[in-house]
Amino acid sequence: MSDGAAIVLALSTAGGALVAVPVPLPVALMVVALAFARRSPVLLCLGAALLSSGCSARAWAGVRPASPRGWSGVATLVSDPDDFDGAVRVDLRLGHGRVEAWARGGAAGRLRDRLAGERISVAGRLEPVPPAARDRLARRHVGARLSIDEVGSWAFGGPVSRLANGVRRTLVAGAASLPDDRRALFAGFVLGDDRAQSVETVDDFRASGLTHLLVVSGQNVAFVLALTSPLLGRMSLGGRLAAGVAVLVLFGFVTRWEPSVLRAEAMSGVAMVASTLGRPVSSLRLLALAVTGVLLVDPLLVGSVGFLLSAGACAGIALFAHPLAAALPGPRPLASAFAVTLAAQVGVAPVLVPVFGGLPVAALPANVLAVPAAGPVMMWGLAAGVPAGVVGGAMARAVHVPTGVLVAWVAGVARVTARLPLGELRMPHVALVTASACLLTVARHRRVRAAALVAMVATLGAPAFLDRAPRQAWAAPVAPGARLWQSGAASVVELDRASPATVLPALPRWRVRRIDVLVLGRRSAARVAATLTRRVPARLVLAHARTEVDAAPPRVRVERRAARLVAVVRLRSSE
Repeated sequence: MSDGAAIVLALSTAGGALVAVPVPLPVALMVVALAFARRSPVLLCLGAALLSSGCSARAWAGVRPASPRGWSGVATLVSDPDDFDGAVRVDLRLGHGRVEAWARGGAAGRLRDRLAGERISVAGRLEPVPPAARDRLARRHVGARLSIDEVGSWAFGGPVSRLANGVRRTLVAGAASLPDDRRALFAGFVLGDDRAQSVETVDDFRASGLTHLLVVSGQNVAFVLALTSPLLGRMSLGGRLAAGVAVLVLFGFVTRWEPSVLRAEAMSGVAMVASTLGRPVSSLRLLALAVTGVLLVDPLLVGSVGFLLSAGACAGIALFAHPLAAALPGPRPLASAFAVTLAAQVGVAPVLVPVFGGLPVAALPANVLAVPAAGPVMMWGLAAGVPAGVVGGAMARAVHVPTGVLVAWVAGVARVTARLPLGELRMPHVALVTASACLLTVARHRRVRAAALVAMVATLGAPAFLDRAPRQAWAAPVAPGARLWQSGAASVVELDRASPATVLPALPRWRVRRIDVLVLGRRSAARVAATLTRRVPARLVLAHARTEVDAAPPRVRVERRAARLVAVVRLRSSE
């Protein structure tokens, strides 16, 4: 099968998963068998589309809403418990179905320290998923919510789950000497565990285009295989393949089978099979076959943003990285790093821009500066993190000294580049950058390549100039529970039961770097204002009289009560 045929196969499989027509599985399997018998790529693409469509329809039918009723019994944790707005949220498997469970109070405390794969006795009430969250939860095969009232005894899971959780706990214990913020980033880099990361840290990494470092990706999988290669290299071909697959499976359990991990492990598995058979495969074909296999196993991933971003980044690197590196001027290491970053950004743009509103230009310098340090954190964290967790004490602290330095560097790069006034690329900019990259890779004439390079640089710099352009007066909701008014350089933000996690990334999209007046509604939480004003300065805060405002400590704070409002004025002295 050629690269082009493999790409068509992957697109056909994705298309079938999207439409989700209930095709009888025997019919789809007959078409696939006939395609192999006749060695027909066309029939194979058709069979894959029919098979993924039928599997997708069955998957959607499996997440139909549940009827309200009480439930008690033993459940298996599918995800790690996560604190959210004063409660603990976790996905549970009840029999053959999955639910999103919520616990508060004492039940939350007994659930908080458990890990995925463990079994726990719970009692509560099953309810249908709210319509607004139905599609999002269905991608995780969740069709109901469980409000937990009681949490009882618990037990470890199976042998693989117990080993994976032991590795996770050992890695985290070994990094106990790191400050809280660096330990949370270490867990994200190595394990993809973002539960302890603050809203401010997540916003820095998002605004700097470094979010991919907070989740496990193909780079982590490559490091794991590289660490085990001395042992695998001593085995026979068959033993090497079996051991390599076992390593991938264990790492999948450790990192909770995130969509990006599924894509990376599927590619690694296909590559190991091809190597064993002595049939080298190009990166594009590996990606296409991996996407096909993953979507046939779980067709609902076709709507997963994480999976699409992972596949898009890999496709962009495979298509553009090498040609761009050869065409870009300057030192080869710098040109290669810039080319890989730019290629990955072009690959994720078709998904990232429509979903999140823009692609930060700061991602280019941020990735060039941060990725060389993030790679050693992943490698060192996996290689030395487990021994550090086993031994503990002074040795663990010494082992993680370089870890702390490297993590601090990456966090500093994210913090600084997130504040650069470079703006975000919209779809027209992305189209121009992609066209320039294509022209730069295929053109042979020096003047044409120079013109393409100038056009690319000009397009990347355009958002920074647009941010300085005068703005007309307008008003619009910018996030759930948040509304923005702008006129010229003035900005007024109203919060009413809003979350910092949604408001912080929304404001830069509307070119808000300073709030002139922040209005807190009756249902606004003080912590929302505190988090927001630490990141985006506010000149004046207006709140209801009963609302406690505890934002960043001002030099001078003056309160003026008028009717039901409190005006909080921050003044800065000239000293």
